[in-house]
Amino acid sequence: MTSTPTVRTTENVVATAPAPPAGTGPVAQLGSRWIDDYNPEDPAFWASPQGRPVARRNLVWSVLAENIGFSVWQMFSIATAVLASIGYGFTSDQLFWLVATAGLVGAIMRVPYTFMPALVGGRNWTVVSAALLLIPVTLLTVAATTDRPYWFWVLTAVTCGFGGGNFASSMANISFFYPDKEKGFALGLNAAGGNIGVAIIQLVGPLAVTAGAIAIVGGSTGTTDGGDARYVQNVALIWVPFIVLAVVGAWFGMNNLSGAKANIADQAAIARRRQTWVMSFLYIGAFGSFIGFSGAFPLVLANEFAADTYRYAFLGPLVGSLSRPFGGWLADRVGGAKVTVVTFVGQALAIGSAILFLRAGSFGGFLANFLVLFAIVGMTNGSTYRMIPIIYRAEAAAGHPEETPAGVLYRARRDTAAAVGIISAVGALGAVFIPRIVSESYGATGGVETALLSFCGFYIACVAVTWFVYLRRGTLMQRAGV
Repeated sequence: MTSTPTVRTTENVVATAPAPPAGTGPVAQLGSRWIDDYNPEDPAFWASPQGRPVARRNLVWSVLAENIGFSVWQMFSIATAVLASIGYGFTSDQLFWLVATAGLVGAIMRVPYTFMPALVGGRNWTVVSAALLLIPVTLLTVAATTDRPYWFWVLTAVTCGFGGGNFASSMANISFFYPDKEKGFALGLNAAGGNIGVAIIQLVGPLAVTAGAIAIVGGSTGTTDGGDARYVQNVALIWVPFIVLAVVGAWFGMNNLSGAKANIADQAAIARRRQTWVMSFLYIGAFGSFIGFSGAFPLVLANEFAADTYRYAFLGPLVGSLSRPFGGWLADRVGGAKVTVVTFVGQALAIGSAILFLRAGSFGGFLANFLVLFAIVGMTNGSTYRMIPIIYRAEAAAGHPEETPAGVLYRARRDTAAAVGIISAVGALGAVFIPRIVSESYGATGGVETALLSFCGFYIACVAVTWFVYLRRGTLMQRAGV
């Protein structure tokens, strides 16, 4: 006889629901807070209304919250450009460290953020993490509208790092909702929705600053400098309604999964695993390249070509974001490591080609080539993330042969969710490393070519590591089809 399932509400009142067919678990209604029986690996459950539709609904709100998080994280990439253009009073080094501080804190925050869905519930943490974005938005508004010292701007940059942490918790949470065979595309779509926030802030931010100036002077476009410091706050204020929408949407539209619960000790143990650090290294070449180049690309264009060419910079993160799901989709079909080794080769070739266009002084060629590089980097982001759940499932099965299939699956999901935080945190350090390497290259040689050559060498190292660890014949990872 089939038992009547239960769904926990926010008030922890047990509610009854009609019993679904065996194996499909409880009905995940729109108002449900916790789902106690969720098994996407069961084909019958996944095909039911309680499977794929629930996963998609949670994915939609996760993407929105993560997208806003990325935009808030990168607010200083635009705010500092405006401050520099009007000679606000900060040195170029001070402005660089505002950007770098936001990037560094965002990377660090990914570690604790990745544990939070398993501790308090994915839906609950999405609500909290989205609401926290109101802090940097408020501080930047205050800093831009009042005479504040440099330390206040640094504090604001620190809080922008909250947005960078959202990625890790979002990816860890969504990984529990999808079966392994569809994780690559789902995580790629979730990540792409977040990554595209970088392109949005670089496109919309300058327009918002200018629009604020135009509105205040009564519509004139020819006499007022849209970069006035009084309007820097618009870079922050435009996100307020969207933050509120994300909080409300997550509150009413998302769910917590009881099966995703884990303690910190179990999750922290993932830091002692060799595969965690191998994938962290590779993710520097993947996401680190995306976020690092996104931050440095405007400056490189302005330095190497006409000063106003920076306005095309948003195209890079846009292309890289859109290509990420394709990398995950392709990895689902042919294997993540196979796609990754090919895309790293493509990244090295694209960098080499960019150097040739740079030497020729061709802006069009250099821009087009870097857009190709961004597209390949986006695919690498998707393919590397597809590798992570397969890696930890293979290790769980090999390390615990006595375990039941359900036990292996639980270990793999727990380890995958924990590893995402460390791997994404290390990869996010590219937001600091790449702009700094570019800056050192300009300081030492007066150009960016030395930095590009060093990136090319790093990608070649990533090719070697991917082949040796995951594709070399006879290894556990090669047999597992990573």
